[in-house]
Parts: sequence; C-alpha cells; structure tokens
Amino acid sequence: MNAVMDATIYLLGTFVALACGVLLARGYRRSRFRLLLWSSVCFLGLALSSALAFLDLSVLPTAIDLHLLRRGVTAVSILILLYGLIWDSE
Repeated sequence: MNAVMDATIYLLGTFVALACGVLLARGYRRSRFRLLLWSSVCFLGLALSSALAFLDLSVLPTAIDLHLLRRGVTAVSILILLYGLIWDSE
C-alpha cells in the first residue's frame, strides 16, 4: 500500500510541474515576456526530474540508481531560471 501511495505522489508531482510548464509556455507565446520562457523551461525540467524520480524509486530495480541524473536535471533547471532572472528581467 505504501509503494502505491509513493508512486501516486511522484506522478502527481510530475503532472503538476508539467501543467505549470505548459501554462507558462502558453503565457510566453501570447505575451513574449522572456521571463515566462525561462520559467516554463525550468518547470518542464522539474517535471522531467519528477518523472525520473518516479522511474528511479518506483519502477526500476534497486540496482539501477538515477540519483545523480535526477539531481543534475534539477540543478540545470534551476540554473536556467536563475539565468533568466538575472540577465533577462526588466
């Protein structure tokens, strides 16, 4: 029962981050405000990181560890948003 709840939470986090990324991308398409672009890329990266967490902790066997890949994707996503906040904000 606990494994099912964990998998549900991982998937829910993935779908929420994906929805945020898609909505931010739609906002960028309408307004061309570049901070929305960087935010959408960040949230899409966080959705990928959450999907990797689901795969790593719920689907794949314990011999396969995606910990470093998940952390790397998260770090790159945050750095992209930080770049947008510093250099492209108006």
